[in-house]
Amino acid sequence: MSLQDAVGAALKEHPALQASTDRVAVTEALRRQAALAPNPKLILQSENTRPYLNSSFVYWRDTDNFAYLQQTLETAGKRERRVDLAAANIRRAELERELLRAQITGRVKLAYWAAVGAARIATLLREDRANFQNIIEYHEIRVREGAVAEADLIRVRLEGERLSIALNAAELEAERTRIHLFREMGRTEFPAATFSDMLEPLPDAPAADVEQALERRAEVKLAMQMVETGRTNLRLQQVMAKPNVDVLFGYKRATGYDSLIGGVQVDLPFQNKNQGNISAAESEIRVAESALAATKALVKAEIAAAAREVGLRRRQLGESFQAMRKQAEDTARIAEAAYREGGADLLRLLDAQRVRIETQLFYQRALAEYRQSAVNLETALGVAP
Repeated sequence: MSLQDAVGAALKEHPALQASTDRVAVTEALRRQAALAPNPKLILQSENTRPYLNSSFVYWRDTDNFAYLQQTLETAGKRERRVDLAAANIRRAELERELLRAQITGRVKLAYWAAVGAARIATLLREDRANFQNIIEYHEIRVREGAVAEADLIRVRLEGERLSIALNAAELEAERTRIHLFREMGRTEFPAATFSDMLEPLPDAPAADVEQALERRAEVKLAMQMVETGRTNLRLQQVMAKPNVDVLFGYKRATGYDSLIGGVQVDLPFQNKNQGNISAAESEIRVAESALAATKALVKAEIAAAAREVGLRRRQLGESFQAMRKQAEDTARIAEAAYREGGADLLRLLDAQRVRIETQLFYQRALAEYRQSAVNLETALGVAP
């Protein structure tokens, strides 16, 4: 499994992304609803029905009957403002989905490099344990020959057990990080996997362009959209203060005569001028503007911190670890050769082997951490997966 395989599978199958896509579909359906005009009303009405007071009562002659249609005419462009707000909500849902994609991508990349690093450490410890077995066998032969004391063999075996315990812990960590990777990918099954991407060679870090990052980051685009959504909602609430007009037209039969009727109804906005909703919309705009400023400041801080971390870790790998690894390898090789020739004691041999192994493991962890810091920088810059 390569890194791109893991990211591609997560973006294709992650249930959270499917839920986000469904939320976009919900907002699109609400936009269609917002564009619909009010339905007309059919009103059938009968008055003056009084057969209990007059035995000569005739319904069609003595009652007043009405049949008319009433239609609400929205004023001040209310329907257009509703559609604008619904379209803004669609854009917000799309940006939330884009943000979720970026977050899932970042988490999968971090989990992938953690799993690669843990698997590499387990492999190294497995190789070191196998190599150390040769030292144990060498001492067993020397003890049988009477060339070394049995206490030295016991000490070597204890070191071998220490390596075995470290190997078991590393294998458990590799298993844990592999399962975590599949969980971040949205999987419910956790099969065995071999990772094809290597920790080396180290990739170049992307340039830390803050202005471009502010344009790319989904968090910033979403915060800007929240401001625009608030302004669109304010325009809707302002026009909602304007009263609608209801017109009616129909038929009337009264005292045996047929006639036409027509009329107009208008709400008088003396008390309810939608002032509460207008004030709330204005406050929401101020909240969204403050959130936008905070988001931009956070993005700038994330970029600065991530770029600094990448630079420090890369210099550390280039300047410190190369010399440390070479010195540790040379020391272990010299100590083993000197011990076999009788020029060094056992403690020096074991100490040199331990330093060599710890340096290897430290280097692999540093490589994995550099890869993760590079992922954090990519995420902070809004680099597309």
